[in-house]
Amino acid sequence: MENLFDIPSEYKDLRASVRALAEKEIAPFAKAVDEDHRFPQEAADALQKAGLAAAHVPTEFGGDGADALAVVIIIEEVARVCGASSLIPAVNKLGSLPLMLGGNKDQKQRWLSQLAQGKGFSYCLSESDAGSDASALRTKVERDGDGWILNGSKKWISNAGISEFYTVIAQGDASLGSKGITAFVVEKSDPGVSFGAPEKKMGFRGSPTREVYFDNVKLADDRRISEIGEGFALAMNTLDHTRITIAAQALGLAQGALDVATKYSHERKQFGKEIFDFQGVQFMLADMAMNIEAARQLTYVAASKSESNEKDLRFFSAASKCFASDVAMKVTTDAVQILGGYGYVSDYPVERMMRDAKLTQIYEGTNQIQRIVMARNLPNA
Repeated sequence: MENLFDIPSEYKDLRASVRALAEKEIAPFAKAVDEDHRFPQEAADALQKAGLAAAHVPTEFGGDGADALAVVIIIEEVARVCGASSLIPAVNKLGSLPLMLGGNKDQKQRWLSQLAQGKGFSYCLSESDAGSDASALRTKVERDGDGWILNGSKKWISNAGISEFYTVIAQGDASLGSKGITAFVVEKSDPGVSFGAPEKKMGFRGSPTREVYFDNVKLADDRRISEIGEGFALAMNTLDHTRITIAAQALGLAQGALDVATKYSHERKQFGKEIFDFQGVQFMLADMAMNIEAARQLTYVAASKSESNEKDLRFFSAASKCFASDVAMKVTTDAVQILGGYGYVSDYPVERMMRDAKLTQIYEGTNQIQRIVMARNLPNA
């Protein structure tokens, strides 16, 4: 019988090539990136050179045209050695997907071609008082002749200040609620755009998270990438596709932690034998591997549904992100436990992986919100 649950060879080859690149050109800098709270420029350069920083960009705009599963594998393998570096391809897809879903061909040519050349793209939805309740945003856009004027701020923006382009979701008519919201592309060089200080974070310290401010930013109408009043729907549709990249990130963190813990369990000896030989440790490693494989299958199915835009995507997207991130938190915590005192210090990467894993349960919708999304979109058997 044909193996229906095995990925085609081209994806396996992609995994091997990304893993080799990550081990050689990203892993050696991961510790310093975390400890120094600095952007992983080495990873950015390596990913860009290999065409992996924005592989999802269609070939007609200079990208590789990678499908959703390929992007998942890229992010997974980078996150396996460095969570912060995996946010480069993940944020580029998140920031540019609204343009790909809602923009016209001229707009796509204008910005996607530059993204493919290495100019990053971030996503501006969350605000101080609009996180899980994203429709409560207060960043305001007003008509100005044939154009628009943008005022307000966005919070928790990944790679802010590094990216050249920003998808900004703004309210044009508060009386209409979510139906008054419209989406725009804002450029870093636009007059009136500025950035707050980098947040001091528990994890993902190499990816700058900053507030973005808009002070009377003038935008021509060709910056608008949604129909007027349809920006919120576009933002939510985007997340249905990109939550899967967070699942991929969680997978990579979990797999990296399991790899370290397994290797350590054979090296560490207590009471005259490897700690791997103790049943308690074996049970932990078995559960870690089992749950990672379950999360991987769910994530890959969700990626397939994203590519074909199937009607049950919303459930599978939320489920993959929720399950994989919960697995990552458990696996990385157990990896720290297996390494004992060594797991608690930065000599080994598992404490960094545990800190990074926590965020995957929070951003792009907390796992509590994901469970609400799943409940409202239960698939038919």
